Amino acid sequence: MTSLVGIWSTSSMRYYIPLTSLILSCSTVLLWSTSSLADATARDDAISLHNEVPDDSYVASPREDHARSTATRFSSESFFVSQVNVDASGLNIVGDAANEPSIAVDPTNPDKMVIGWRQFDTITSNFRQAGYGYTTDGGVTWTFPGVIEPGIFRSDPVLDSDSDGNFYYNSLTLDGGDYLCSVYRTGEPDSPWDLGTPARGGDKQWMVIDKSAGAGDGNIYAYWNGFFSSCPPGFFTRSTNGGDSYESCTTIPDDPFWGTLNVSPNGTLYTVGAFGDDFIVGRSSNAQFGGSITWDQSNVVSLGGPVEVGTGPNPEGLLGQACVATDPNSGPGSETVYVLCSVNPPGGDPLDVKFARSTDGGVTWSSPVRVNDDTGNNWQWFGTMSVSPSGRIDVIWLDTRDNSGTLMSSLYYSNSTDGGVTWSPNERLSDAFDPQLGWPQQAKMGDYYHMVSDDEGFRLAWTATFNGEEDVYFGRKLLSTAAVAEGTPRARVLLRSAPNPFHDVSTLHYEVPQDAFVTLGIYDAAGRNVATLVSEYREAGSYQTELDGHGLADGIYMCRLEAGAYRDAQKLQYLK
Repeated sequence: MTSLVGIWSTSSMRYYIPLTSLILSCSTVLLWSTSSLADATARDDAISLHNEVPDDSYVASPREDHARSTATRFSSESFFVSQVNVDASGLNIVGDAANEPSIAVDPTNPDKMVIGWRQFDTITSNFRQAGYGYTTDGGVTWTFPGVIEPGIFRSDPVLDSDSDGNFYYNSLTLDGGDYLCSVYRTGEPDSPWDLGTPARGGDKQWMVIDKSAGAGDGNIYAYWNGFFSSCPPGFFTRSTNGGDSYESCTTIPDDPFWGTLNVSPNGTLYTVGAFGDDFIVGRSSNAQFGGSITWDQSNVVSLGGPVEVGTGPNPEGLLGQACVATDPNSGPGSETVYVLCSVNPPGGDPLDVKFARSTDGGVTWSSPVRVNDDTGNNWQWFGTMSVSPSGRIDVIWLDTRDNSGTLMSSLYYSNSTDGGVTWSPNERLSDAFDPQLGWPQQAKMGDYYHMVSDDEGFRLAWTATFNGEEDVYFGRKLLSTAAVAEGTPRARVLLRSAPNPFHDVSTLHYEVPQDAFVTLGIYDAAGRNVATLVSEYREAGSYQTELDGHGLADGIYMCRLEAGAYRDAQKLQYLK
């Protein structure tokens, strides 16, 4: 790729021009070219160029003032997608934006999930808040209550859950020039968040909660970009009391940034972050115990190229962040550790998803492996990884291969069942969309996606522009026929209604994936069945029926479809 210089000003806009044509006369401008500066200087410049800035003031944009459109929802043989940032009737809110999602799943009841994101109430302003939505039915339907603190600038959402199923939301704000994080808690996805606990923090933070059932179970760990820290030179904190308080800031060797954390089943803490044109993995075996934290080691990992920022499909954002994970079946002292990131390889290929592994607890590392199997020079960005309890490695990313020469991107997937030695053929999971639609006065679609794996597949929080604007979606991937039959196979069921809201009659369109006994019922807000529209055997195919609203009271209703082992649901709003 052509060497570029980024010019960064206080307006938060980054422009790129060829090095050969650069003329600079303003001393307040920062220059960055990782290819032409020494590693140390390039690193400092790189991390100083990417930070949250509240350019616009808060202006209320009430949801009721926005038009509505049909929310995007689709499914295939094994992948189901539903929009998360919807109104009470399940409709898309036109003219807002939502990006940079993070997901938390209740390990005691995976049907309960929370997704958080950067909420822009209107695309005319880049003022963002801590948006969130929740589900209690496995992602079939979502409730979007709003934001945690209305009118307060918040960004960089990171969510996780503890072993008991409590949810935690780490959120960044600015107080004057200080970057501060708070962590909010709730015991149930449909319960209010608490008032938040100060958690030190800084820009581009990440958080993980120990669910190892060991000495550190319930510990919360977080680290962030040390260049924008509330407590320099520190950029790491821990809570050992379930988030009641957070310890004083400390450092991690070699100052990683733009990365994540992972706790192994043995309670060992791993961190990964960018380090010049490579990556650095840290390990602490005693973070799970009380007292001072020590780091056993910090080792460089090559993925065959650096992480990228501010180019291609995401001009003001990261093209992905570094992910670290561990094999749940490896034992203490010989843990298998994985690192993955979208990186810029040598030559004309702009970005690939690269993977490396260590079988000795992060001491030595394999050569990088390319996960995407395309030919040609395409963008594989937002590479994201998670590992199932059985050890399967799941990886998703956005890919331009189907529209080469453009930035139109589709969601792709691959997995490995042998520790990353070999990878399944890449699978396209979505249609292509334009990632540069609907920018909320900020030329980016966030900095990351987030996923959680189980033995049946994975759950994904992601952003796309299927509605012509940035919206947050939930994706559920099921990997086998057995998993579909034994689990919750709603990924193959579609249920739609139009119009919604409705005054007189709404037409319900539904699909039955295989011959089965079908029931289609209407339930009120208290869960009482008020109408049964279908109750008979149906062959596989597409059907429709009508719901006559006469006799119904104004309000919200739930339409539930059951077709053999398959089910789906949709909220309906009736207005007299």
